[in-house]
Amino acid sequence: MTGDTAARVSRIGLVLLAVSALPIGVWAVIAPRSYYDNFPGFGRAWISPDGPYNEHLMRDFGGLNLAIGIFTVCAAVWILRPMVIAAALAWMAYSVPHVAYHALNTHHYDTADQIGVLAGLLLAPVVAVVLLVAARSLPSRA
Repeated sequence: MTGDTAARVSRIGLVLLAVSALPIGVWAVIAPRSYYDNFPGFGRAWISPDGPYNEHLMRDFGGLNLAIGIFTVCAAVWILRPMVIAAALAWMAYSVPHVAYHALNTHHYDTADQIGVLAGLLLAPVVAVVLLVAARSLPSRA
């Protein structure tokens, strides 16, 4: 992969990940009860069936998504190998256990929601792997 292609692929992947994290982070930080009751929206509820409401947990989850989203935006702006690798590894550390939990705990959801939850969650580790591959062709410093 050429450096230009790697940069383009990396930027697209990083923006995709940031766009997936930032709205969730803002929603969970500003309105944790609404996030708990209504995520992902459209008349669906994917969090509330899994246990009792905990404002602290919802705000912490929102803060985590804001932090990883902001770091991912920085990596997308600078497109340097260490930043892209760090962002990809952070997303793997965050998303793989999240996917594993939901893959083992699908009994709360009907079939459509099981597919939606797992498909949505699998996006992050798949994009992170693509970023790790692309990072091999990126510059290590500006």
